[in-house]
Amino acid sequence: MTAVAGSRTHKIGSVFNRARNLVRIGLLEKPVWLDVYAAFPPLREPVYRVARPRYGKAPEPVGPIWYREDTVRARFYRVYGNGPRPFNLTQLNFKSTCQRFVEKYNELEEEGKIEEEKLFEETGKALLASGIVLQRRGVDKVEQQGAGSRGAALQLQLHSVLEELQDQRKDGQEQPPELAGTRQDSPSPS
Repeated sequence: MTAVAGSRTHKIGSVFNRARNLVRIGLLEKPVWLDVYAAFPPLREPVYRVARPRYGKAPEPVGPIWYREDTVRARFYRVYGNGPRPFNLTQLNFKSTCQRFVEKYNELEEEGKIEEEKLFEETGKALLASGIVLQRRGVDKVEQQGAGSRGAALQLQLHSVLEELQDQRKDGQEQPPELAGTRQDSPSPS
């Protein structure tokens, strides 16, 4: 029985021929379907056939799939990288910084108020205003030390963005949607 189980005879004949031969030598009890198959054989004998190699290049069944936001994601990772921490995938409602960036980018793009060239930078500023800090890749430590500590450079960047938002508010423009629900407890230091 072990010789039959390890053989490759399934490539030689049909199931009917192999079962009939195993019954004849006594290794298999006669199955119910054997007599029916002998009485009504199929028109074409079901045998194992090796697939022939195709000549020429076979067409790809599925081409590359590109979404509109893939270019935004690629640029985000090229400019900002993955960030200092790994993704926390244990939370069900986890959104990466990149996903938040893409959503904000699409939201600003649908509004149509910002030019296409400035849209990427304005999205970064909008996320910074909502409290999400983005750090560019490849910033040398020498540059950081020249401008002071990292906190001082970040503080300067935050200060410039907040000044810009306050100027917009003073000019009578509407408040951004991120800050619409917040209230100020203390007056601004300008």
